[in-house]
Amino acid sequence: MDPQRLRELLDAVASGALSADDAAESLARLPFGEIEDAKVDHHRALRCGFAEVVFCEGKTPSQVRSIAREMLEHGDVFLGTRATPSHFQKVAQVAPDARYFEAPRLLLVDRREQRPSVGHIVVATGGTADHVAAEEAAISAEVMGNRVTRLYDVGVAGVHRLLAYTDVLRDANAVIAVAGMEGALPSLVTGLVSCPVVAVPTSVGYGASLGGIAALLGMLNSCASGMAVVNIDNGFGAAALASRINHMVAEAASATGSPVDAETS
Repeated sequence: MDPQRLRELLDAVASGALSADDAAESLARLPFGEIEDAKVDHHRALRCGFAEVVFCEGKTPSQVRSIAREMLEHGDVFLGTRATPSHFQKVAQVAPDARYFEAPRLLLVDRREQRPSVGHIVVATGGTADHVAAEEAAISAEVMGNRVTRLYDVGVAGVHRLLAYTDVLRDANAVIAVAGMEGALPSLVTGLVSCPVVAVPTSVGYGASLGGIAALLGMLNSCASGMAVVNIDNGFGAAALASRINHMVAEAASATGSPVDAETS
């Protein structure tokens, strides 16, 4: 249950349109719903600002379908990461409006009439080969209600490509910097902006990159302050962190009466 639905429920009780018993029955499922193979956290949006997201890898298509059905019975959004076409096909049986993003392996059902699009997050990549993790981050951030700008293939091998977008970077409330190889891009970006930077090491690179470990260690050992590092190829984790930062900045600006860049799409 999202905060808006909870407010509508309380308003209905206050106005007499809904009985207290009916409201109590609805709230009884609020903490979590228990199905055969999972306990679905319906309380997540109230605590954390966005509904539970499902990691599909390791789950059978039927398990993901059951979880999706349970979530969509109590909310408007289902987001699954590391999903396969088989997961998508099963979920489409209970949600014909499901969408599958092949490269980042995201499975999405979004039934909101209007999706929030607040603040500004920039997703930048070192190279085109980092696109998979970057799109996982960008799409997840958009679903979480953030305005996102993509700056792809702006790595340090041609630093002028990044510097051409300095104004875009400095307009962001958070930057997600995605890079493989030696993982240098996040350090460079962090030295250019005042907002937090979320660094995503990718598994892109030749043998000594060790599947992204070289980029991960480079980012963890960066001398640039203001950077946080997530796990290798973890675009979703970067989006979740950047989204919280962006929403906090937007909410603070709104509370102080400062201009807030917010729209719906």
